[in-house]
Amino acid sequence: QVQLVESGGGLVQTGGSLRLSCAASGITVRSSDMGWYRQAPGKQRELVASILSGGSTNYADSLKGRFTISRDNAENMVYLQMNSLKPEDTAVYYCNAKRYSINYWGKGTLVTVSS
Repeated sequence: QVQLVESGGGLVQTGGSLRLSCAASGITVRSSDMGWYRQAPGKQRELVASILSGGSTNYADSLKGRFTISRDNAENMVYLQMNSLKPEDTAVYYCNAKRYSINYWGKGTLVTVSS
């Protein structure tokens, strides 16, 4: 059974930083395509960043330079380092895993950026 558990969200001021963590079980992050998505109130879920099984990374254009995705193969974890946070980054952030064309989702962690 695949489980993805996010943590690290919270309330932060504009310009602050947060690191989100995704603990994976039932799936190996180094052999899966992993990603972070977010969904703001009233908006569709959107891709934030992804890291493929081969190690290449991809980011939403608007977030390049502020967010960094990484993984720890030994701990089977995926991280999202978020810097220079803005109020428009406020959203629920979800960890995603893709394997054999199946998508798995965590329950999300709320990030609130105050102005």
